[in-house]
Order: sequence, then C-alpha cells, then structure tokens
Amino acid sequence: MSTQRPFRFGPVVCVGETMAALAPDPLGPLDGADLLRVDIAGAESNVALYLADHGIPARWVSAVGDDPFGRRVRARIAAGGVDVSGVRTDPERPTGLLLKDPGAHGTRVRYHRAGSAASALTPDVLDDPTMAGAALVHLSGITPALSPGCRALVEHALRPDRPWPVSFDVNHRSALWADRSAADVLQPLADRADIVLVGLDEAQALWGDGITDAQRVRDLLPGPRVLVVKDGDRAATAFVGAAARSVPALTVRVVEPVGAGDAFAAGFLSGLLRQLPVDRALRLGHLTAASALRVTADHGPLPDPALVAALLDADEETWRATMID
Repeated sequence: MSTQRPFRFGPVVCVGETMAALAPDPLGPLDGADLLRVDIAGAESNVALYLADHGIPARWVSAVGDDPFGRRVRARIAAGGVDVSGVRTDPERPTGLLLKDPGAHGTRVRYHRAGSAASALTPDVLDDPTMAGAALVHLSGITPALSPGCRALVEHALRPDRPWPVSFDVNHRSALWADRSAADVLQPLADRADIVLVGLDEAQALWGDGITDAQRVRDLLPGPRVLVVKDGDRAATAFVGAAARSVPALTVRVVEPVGAGDAFAAGFLSGLLRQLPVDRALRLGHLTAASALRVTADHGPLPDPALVAALLDADEETWRATMID
C-alpha cells in the first residue's frame, strides 16, 4: 500500500515521450493517402494539455531532438499553456515519429521511435527544477517500455520515499514490448502508484481472461489509493479504498478514438485535485474524453463550460440521456 500523500491543487508534472505524428488527410488508410497532416502525439503531453484546459498548472518533462519535429512538438505544447521549461533538446538523437493508419477496424499506429531523444531519458530527469513543488507526477506504462533508462526513471519516480503522489495510466502498447512481458513489469509499477487508470480491456490483455470486471482489477491492484477502471463506451468505475463508484459513459459521435484515454485521465485528475466528489470527477473524465473522440487529433476543444457545469450537476437520467456531437 502506498504512503498516504495528500492530493492538493497545484502543478502536475507529466513525464514521457511526445512524437511528431503523421496522419492521412483526409482521414483514410495510409497506403492510399496522397497527403499527410503533421501533428503531435504523446500520452503524457496529452494529459498536460487537457489539464491546462481545465485550469490546472501543467508541466511536461521530456526530451526532443534538435530537429524541426522537436521544435514543432515543443511549440505546440507550449501554445496549449503547458510549461515546457523541463524539456531537454538532444543534439544527437531524433524526435520520435508515429504514423496513423486508419482502417475499417480502427486506427493502427506505426512507431518510428527507436533511439529517440526521449528514449534516452534516465532517472536524473526527476532532479530537474521543474519537479519542485509538484502536486502530482503523472506517468504512463509507455515510458518503461522505451529503454532500460526509461524503466529506471519510472521505478525511481515510484520509490517509497517519493515527495509527491504519482498517477499512473497503464496505457499498454503491445507493439512496444516485443518479446518482453509487459504484464510482469506493469503490474508491480501500477500497484506502487497513488492513482492508477486502466482500461478493462487492457487489463484483460495483460493479466488474463480472469479479469472479468472492475472488482477483479481491484483485487489485482490493491495498492493504489485510487483506482479507475474504464470499460470503453459503457462506464468507468473508481475505487477509493474499498468503496466503488461507477458512472456511465456519455453517448458521443466518434470521429476517432485515439487520445480519449488521456483526455479522460486529465479530466478525472482535474476533478480529484479540485476536491470534487469522485462521481463528479468521473463525469469530468467522460466529458473531457468526448473532446478527443470528436476530432482526428489527440487533443480537441473542451465542451462549452456551461454545458460541463450543467452536466456535472445533472441528475442521473439527464446524464444518461445526453448526446455529445
């Protein structure tokens, strides 16, 4: 069980790789595309951007190459109101790249990130002055898959005497693990965090068919003070200690699902840091996820503030009947 570190309003430091992202324009299979749109993609910076949208001070700590993609990544994230002063520029390694390949059965992501600047991060990044005064440090299961140094970074961030609470989004990416066991690495890391977010489907993929519902995930991960299990477009369940609260997902007209999990994480964390009741924090997670679902990019505009306020306070019937398009 993790030490009881208080959740308080303050800067959230998000640590992890962000890449340049190329996607067909208009959206369609990559092998038939004539034009590609340049964007950025990174789970932790997505969370930072949505936190900033919610008025939570957010910092992104990482590394990029000394190249046009690296400059673009840094500028885009800074333009979203995120502090990028902790981002290093590596003169010897490139910025990572991914290609989005949309198809009839979803979007496949193709990575070109081996040897990237961010893959060379090590635990010393946690000594950056940007870490000072952090109210929360946000990590994901992507980072320990990138290199031994990155895994050591995450291990060190989760050390028992850490000065800040840690949120950890499992974010299982099977393509990054190759012949290594993601299950054996991610379970103990997640169990040491203060807040954990995981999809029921990825928990099943990692830890077996015996994970049939949210309670089974809680049984596997008893350590986190707060555990959120997301069940796709059905519901999300938060365990705070032994207590559990579930909130159904909103009905959303989906353009592309990539980035929705990061958006949900940012919305939920925003609610938690603002001391909202857990069911309201879950609602804010769903509302923020809708922002990503409605756009082809990983980051989209939040719903109208008046709508957000109304839905946070809405009765159950109104919440369930709401359609976001």
